Amino acid sequence: MGIMRGEIAGYVEQHIPSFHASRLESLKRLKLKSILRRKNPYLFRAKNMVTASELIEGLLDAHLSSQEEGIFGHFLEALAIYVNELVYGGKKSAAEGIDLEFERDGVRYIVSIKSGPNWGNSQQLARMRENFRKAVTIVRGPSAAVNVVAVNGCCYGKSSNENLGDYFKKCGQSFWTLISGDENFYVEIIEPLGHLARERNEEFCTRRAMVVNSFVREFTQEFCSTDGAILWDKLVKFNSEAKPNQIWTGPVETP
Repeated sequence: MGIMRGEIAGYVEQHIPSFHASRLESLKRLKLKSILRRKNPYLFRAKNMVTASELIEGLLDAHLSSQEEGIFGHFLEALAIYVNELVYGGKKSAAEGIDLEFERDGVRYIVSIKSGPNWGNSQQLARMRENFRKAVTIVRGPSAAVNVVAVNGCCYGKSSNENLGDYFKKCGQSFWTLISGDENFYVEIIEPLGHLARERNEEFCTRRAMVVNSFVREFTQEFCSTDGAILWDKLVKFNSEAKPNQIWTGPVETP
């Protein structure tokens, strides 16, 4: 990466603590009953979870996995914009749904950055396409000669077909090469991401153990019998029981 190496390492080391702080803060804010309301009790029963600790560990793992993916996705998006600004003078876009704008080799790129390749459903993909359509019109302006290319950039993974007609989907090495001009950049950024990772993770694991112990105690009191068995009926009712006026009693008569 030449002269960029030190700058990128400095940026990562300066900003990666915010990722660890965010995941730790997310853990501190957790409430057991809030998670129990959002997760599928039938799934845990089907997996034959018979101890409170096993169920709590499963709940936490499912919750934290989705939380951390989102938190780290924001970090990678900011890193990509920073890298591109250094190399091509790119900037955070003001257009709806567009994260990055830059010019390279006479082409104006508008980029929607996602963490990985499997990020959206059909409606979300349609919304991105519409955002690209509007942004291309704005960036191109009255000059039809301006070459504007829309890109869905994914920070990791692969895409079997990059050319999707009205936009390109570039993932992993292909994406980082586009925005940095360096085909090895996607490998080189992995090292600075580990800065103080062990120390930060030890702090996180200590806090996680505290949460597990606290949640197991609370769950046992609320959803276990006196002999320690999980009261699945009570758990399902807490998660899914409807109010009396919400239970369907037949078709609603219209005036």
